[in-house]
Amino acid sequence: MNIKKGETIELEIEDMAFGGKGIARVETDNGSFVVFVANGIPGQKVEVTITKKRKKHAETRLRKVLERSPDECVMHQQPISGAPFLTLPIEKQREYKKETTLTLFEKLGQIKNVRDLFDEYIASPSDFNYRNKMEYSFSVIRHDIETDQEHDDFALGFKHSGTWWKVENLDKDSGLFDAEFENKLKEIRLYLEKTGMPAWHPPKKEGFFRHLVVRKSFADDELLLNLVTSSTNKKDFDTNAFVEFLQNLLGKRLAGFIHTINDDVADRAKLEKGPSDTAWGKSTIIERVLGLEFEISMQSFFQTNPGSAERLYQKVVDYTMDNNDIENQVVMDLFCGTGTIGQILASKTEKTKIIGVDIVASAIENAKRNATLNKIEGVDFYAADVGKFLLQYPQYEGKIGTIVLDPPRGGIAPKTLKKVMKLGANRIVYVSCNPGTQARDAIELKEAGYELKKLTLVDQFPHTSHIESIMLFEKN
Repeated sequence: MNIKKGETIELEIEDMAFGGKGIARVETDNGSFVVFVANGIPGQKVEVTITKKRKKHAETRLRKVLERSPDECVMHQQPISGAPFLTLPIEKQREYKKETTLTLFEKLGQIKNVRDLFDEYIASPSDFNYRNKMEYSFSVIRHDIETDQEHDDFALGFKHSGTWWKVENLDKDSGLFDAEFENKLKEIRLYLEKTGMPAWHPPKKEGFFRHLVVRKSFADDELLLNLVTSSTNKKDFDTNAFVEFLQNLLGKRLAGFIHTINDDVADRAKLEKGPSDTAWGKSTIIERVLGLEFEISMQSFFQTNPGSAERLYQKVVDYTMDNNDIENQVVMDLFCGTGTIGQILASKTEKTKIIGVDIVASAIENAKRNATLNKIEGVDFYAADVGKFLLQYPQYEGKIGTIVLDPPRGGIAPKTLKKVMKLGANRIVYVSCNPGTQARDAIELKEAGYELKKLTLVDQFPHTSHIESIMLFEKN
């Protein structure tokens, strides 16, 4: 067989690589050739389309599972593209995540003794219904899960895998978000369809209903709903009637309803792109982590799995304080966002100066409000660029002993990482939601004299390929 871009072939998946990529091998004129299948499970027979052809491997898009893996089991939840490993037992998921991530650190991060430094694998306390936020999409183009056909319809649910225009109706619990709410989502869809106002048409960039975003407070068992629409014929939508419908449907669990207008052509919720009106109830909910309360708006960044986040933050505290006299130093929480880590650290010690730094001013304002809410006084927050921080606040020159890094998924830009290292901290606790970029940065830290002491993996997203990693570095 000769592999060509664009062709469709059948494969049997043999193994798994980091990021949930199934590994298959085919014999070509030049010998054995590796083919990666996104979200493929070892043991499956699949139909795929070649999307990229390289000298030594190819990448594909999974079109159809022809035969299930012997490891898979039947689940009662509705399958969705966002939970590709739902049918794989959780023990197998953890086994694959651990092994592929440690292998990634060995190869990409050049950490040859990574298994000796490995501390522990922290599992999510809940394997199902663990998310506190979910975004559902509307479309007039519906993909039928049963027939694999496309229909003109009013759809509300998740994008069909590999597409941006087709939506699969979510008719029952997906296994990721609140089961009670998702079992009622069909009723919301039917109500909105009866208004006569159209769902969004992604290719034509027209229509009214675009997204429904829902946040959940596990602490108070409340739901905050945000309907995102275009401005087209907005006056014809009866907001009060819809709120009354939601109150009858959700009862006391409904904390508030927000209506956001988004006329941006990009097919994302983008809550910040247009005006938002809190039509009923509250605009925020409260979540509790390690004894602290955090006020969360629809736009706030907050850990998606609060139960697992507690375990992650506790490990960050452990690494920060492990044989480390932090009472005689300044601890910087960099990329602090809403200030969760800084506040937790401040709550654990009274004599340590904690500073939270983030370039996003709105996040810093949110962090300050949360610190006031929790009556935390041992932490100060600054809206600043890390490269200019010491120029703006020279009082911290030479006093930052420990830095906690928690960058966004894209990781730390190389120039920014150099600026971080110039701060001269003796210890860096690096939290990453993307081990691939963390492995790259580990090489830079090593060259700058930072030695990796230990690392932990944290599974915040069961049934997906995502895994988080915490590394503890100390300067030689």
